[in-house]
Amino acid sequence: MTAPTTNGVANGHSNGVTNGNAVNGNGVANGDAHHHDIESKRFATRAVHAGFTHDPITGAVIAPISLSTTYAQPKVGVPTGIYEYSRSANPNRDQFEQAVASLEGAKYGLAFSSGSATTAVVLQSLPQNSHVISVSDVYGGTHRYFTKVAAAHNVQVTFAGNIELDVEALIQENTKLIWIETPSNPTLSLVDIAAVSAVAKKHNIIVVVDNTFMSPYVQTPLEHGADIVVHSVTKYINGHSDVVMGVAALNDDTLAERLRFLQNAIGAVPSAFDSWLAHRGLKTLHLRARQASENAALVAAALEASELVSLVNYPGLDSHPQRKIALKQHRKNSHGGMLSFRVKAGGAAARKFCEETKIFTLAESLGGVESLCEIPAAMTHAGIPVEQREAVGVFDDLVRLSCGIEDGEDLVEDVLGALARCSKQ
Repeated sequence: MTAPTTNGVANGHSNGVTNGNAVNGNGVANGDAHHHDIESKRFATRAVHAGFTHDPITGAVIAPISLSTTYAQPKVGVPTGIYEYSRSANPNRDQFEQAVASLEGAKYGLAFSSGSATTAVVLQSLPQNSHVISVSDVYGGTHRYFTKVAAAHNVQVTFAGNIELDVEALIQENTKLIWIETPSNPTLSLVDIAAVSAVAKKHNIIVVVDNTFMSPYVQTPLEHGADIVVHSVTKYINGHSDVVMGVAALNDDTLAERLRFLQNAIGAVPSAFDSWLAHRGLKTLHLRARQASENAALVAAALEASELVSLVNYPGLDSHPQRKIALKQHRKNSHGGMLSFRVKAGGAAARKFCEETKIFTLAESLGGVESLCEIPAAMTHAGIPVEQREAVGVFDDLVRLSCGIEDGEDLVEDVLGALARCSKQ
């Protein structure tokens, strides 16, 4: 019998899934032999099978949804299986966490109620009076947390314009964490994860990489030296614009124990149903991310050739200033479905572009099967002061596109048609 820890999480299992041939609280048997066999397979096979094999009682090939919030104990303090209370651990959450960990090449996965909650828990794992170094071109919600919330528990953040060049000089005695987005949101600038991680390790500093834009199909930051990789699961991992979730993946035992304690203590965890949906979405990640990458490459090339566009940001273009990093860190021929561009006719024309598209939907978020467009300066990054926004390239005429899995030629026709209409004087 597995004994519970002081924070309500059972010992003796990784991500809530039993090793050996015991049956867990969801009636799911995951033996070592099967687990290691799946982990030795390629990405697509792991995406489909990691986290759950089949129900040994019913034979169900898809995991049942476990909605129970509590679990019967035959004796005081002795749970029936490995579950006690659903905030601490839930079968569907555990299965999803294991699947993400597998795809990121991690030992541990921890799911949260949103990407922002994931960020908050990582920051709250730091000691008081800690110092954090972050890329300056960061997601608006992350910037909001760093500038408006972190200071409340005496965590100070320094934003680096060029983190690869500046990181060594910015390190202070109390620097505990370096936060990277690569590609960044929304200008798609890249960071050499290995280079920054090498500096961080000399100073015993944790490196966190927000991998939301790429997904583990395109990029696996832990392989390049990062300590923690985080995602807004809402985006590519779930991929269907119907779940708000976050996840962190990592290998360090001590750090994982600390984050899992906070996951339980703070309680910002996803529901069983959302975990089930996200796990379902994860099974087709490789198909969706591949198609989105192909579509984004087509759209980026068409926009770069247009006289109505002044700049295109996409790591798959040879014109990208950090193209060498893309070739080193990204899966061959895949650079994600995200891109941004500046409309030569100005901010008003950029807004009109987003209202003129027929397939791209004007909406925030990204990474779903449908294509989306937005104006970061007026939407996702509106909370960042103008001078700070423009310093990192977020101008009023910048449009961000999330390419979905529609026919690529239709997307090209859509953006070029909207561009022509919005640029008319």
